[in-house]
Amino acid sequence: MIGPRYTPLVESLPASVPFVGPETQERLRGRPFKARLGANESVFGPSPKAIEAMAREAAEVWKYGDAESHDLKHAIAAHHGVAPDNILVGEGIDGLLGYLVRLVVGPGDTVVTSDGAYPTFNYHVNGYGGELHMVRFHEDREDPKALISKADEIGAKLIYISNPDNPMGTWHDAETMQTMIEAVPDGSLLILDEAYIEFAPDGIAPPIDANDPRVVRMRTFSKAYGMAGARVGYAIGAAPLISAFNKVRNHFGMSRISQAGALAALEDQDYLAEVQAKVAAARKRITAIAAENGLSALPSATNFVAIDCGRDGTYARRVLEELGKRDVFVRMPFRAPQDRCIRISAGTEPELDLFAKALPEALKAAG
Repeated sequence: MIGPRYTPLVESLPASVPFVGPETQERLRGRPFKARLGANESVFGPSPKAIEAMAREAAEVWKYGDAESHDLKHAIAAHHGVAPDNILVGEGIDGLLGYLVRLVVGPGDTVVTSDGAYPTFNYHVNGYGGELHMVRFHEDREDPKALISKADEIGAKLIYISNPDNPMGTWHDAETMQTMIEAVPDGSLLILDEAYIEFAPDGIAPPIDANDPRVVRMRTFSKAYGMAGARVGYAIGAAPLISAFNKVRNHFGMSRISQAGALAALEDQDYLAEVQAKVAAARKRITAIAAENGLSALPSATNFVAIDCGRDGTYARRVLEELGKRDVFVRMPFRAPQDRCIRISAGTEPELDLFAKALPEALKAAG
């Protein structure tokens, strides 16, 4: 045989990615989007101080990044009032999820998530031969009780939930989430993905007990801090778990430019507050645009709003496609009945003006 001999597991997997990025779509279209409102990025960008820090560090990029992300790790620990041993910095939440699944999941091991939740987690589980068990959303929210019940039933090694949720923008309060943590079955680990927590009102995130072995929390600089392209995320967890990541992680996976930018961004909480205010205003505008077109918007604690198109997923996809024809990039949930919605990221006023103009045209064209 000429060429690599893939494992049977790899042979069984599709060569696909969870998302088709806007750049890929633009290449297929032959022109750029005018309003990039589908990837839940922060169009308001990172702190100017973060940009300055990254520019300064560019001259030092001939060096490898600090393999321990020491300065950033200690700053994050101080920000959350936990020990540095409770923090792991990695290549975005996506990278951290991949490492965690590699640590815990082997062929045939059971994992619980919600049907329609963040697909990259599923991608990692499939990649290591895990067995995914899906729980349905309840009233457009992930269902903590059902997730715990299923995990207990099948002896799941991992349980995944995001709060606030992607793709719906919905949320549970801190008391509900703490109850979920306390109900995690023996032998299971809860992944609490809090990528959007900086956009949420007070009272959603339960207090951090970094030494609780039942839960690992995931945070990111991709959303509120406006650094999606820098790929910086972090985990907050019990020290033994955080230490175990050293067995499998890419020790030079974090560029020194990204580390410097994230550190400066974390230190600029005034700029973060400005972004939070802009996102809140954009959510109100998106909600108003939906109402102007006879549609309803789901309440959101994230930097996007899910708009209920009022019919089924087939119709919502036609609306999405018609928006694309008008150079407005948006996305939609993957699973019914959530796929009756389209998902609009918080944008600038000019971008939302384009969306406001395109939406009634798209609805009419979609029939």
